[in-house]
Amino acid sequence: MQILKAQPLENADLENLGLNWHTDIDNTPYVSDEIIEISEEEAQGFYDAANELYDMYAEAGQYVIDNDLFFELGIPFNLVEAIVQSWEEEVHWHLYGRFDLAGGLDGNPIKLLEFNADTPTMVYESAIIQWALLKKNGFSESLQFNNLYEALGDNFKRIITLGEDISNFNAIYEGWKILFSSIQGSEEEERTVKLLEVIAREAGFETNFCYAHEAILNETEGLSFGGINYEFWFKLIPWESIAIDEPELAQLITAMIANKNTIFLNPAYTLMFQSKRMLKILWDLFPNHPLLLETSYEPLHQKQVKKHAFGREGENISILDAQGNVLHSNGGEYANYPEIYQAFAAQNHHNGILYQPNVFYAYEACALGFRKGGEILDNLSKFVAHKIR
Repeated sequence: MQILKAQPLENADLENLGLNWHTDIDNTPYVSDEIIEISEEEAQGFYDAANELYDMYAEAGQYVIDNDLFFELGIPFNLVEAIVQSWEEEVHWHLYGRFDLAGGLDGNPIKLLEFNADTPTMVYESAIIQWALLKKNGFSESLQFNNLYEALGDNFKRIITLGEDISNFNAIYEGWKILFSSIQGSEEEERTVKLLEVIAREAGFETNFCYAHEAILNETEGLSFGGINYEFWFKLIPWESIAIDEPELAQLITAMIANKNTIFLNPAYTLMFQSKRMLKILWDLFPNHPLLLETSYEPLHQKQVKKHAFGREGENISILDAQGNVLHSNGGEYANYPEIYQAFAAQNHHNGILYQPNVFYAYEACALGFRKGGEILDNLSKFVAHKIR
């Protein structure tokens, strides 16, 4: 791996760019002072892999619905109807997601670790911060695989055009409005949602922001805030959290989808993709595919990673040896979800530090970033920018 020591962005610079979560709880910088150099071929490899993986997920999603495999994925029963409805009606457009991968550098094969399809983080860092770091260090803006900002703008238009061609967006746009919401109390999530709001507004939508508890949802009248009705609600709340913590809201959303008065972003069907148990479905449908790792609902007879259907920031992940002995483990709040076992994949490494590539997808693969840390990436992992040689 080729890693450049970079002139870092000062905290004041980051705050001016809107990123205030720049210092971790251990008082270390969240944004690394490194830039990973990759080749054009490596960038193309990440682009191709993410596009192929998304097509595989789409095929797997149809397979899950056709064979009623929601229980196997650990999906709460009270969202199944919403998932099926959103899947079957084209108007429910997947805005964006993020693939977490292993390999891809120094000739190592790219392997899928999981797909954060519902509420992926790192949007701000990937779309804004790594451009700024590149500029501060005197590199051309063209030297990145990173058009996340533009791709999101185009994909917002596709929730109206429903296809690749967005040239007629203005002709068919009818002044539809998007309400953006996050949970009150998380600055990172609020800033991320407000960045998405800016992108949607620049794309041509009428937008507003409120905290999730301030939005008014009605089964027959749809979504409103401040006396204004909105056709779309972007809510940075995981679907599984809605199902378990707010079952009445899950029921209400299902009714609103059925009554066709509100479209939710990301759609309910992204919960199928979000479930790590989908990795086993992929392995069944595409056995020994070069982008996949063997995955099972039962322990494997090799070095492996134990995960649960849902989880964030490395919680409840364990690395096991071939006999099932724990080598590394993180606790957390997700152990009640059913587990999966995925073959272990060696990560990119430099001086004992591991570097995980993350590729955003918004209609197509559109941005690369990296996180670095130990054997299990958690909430103390660092964001690392990249440049193309």
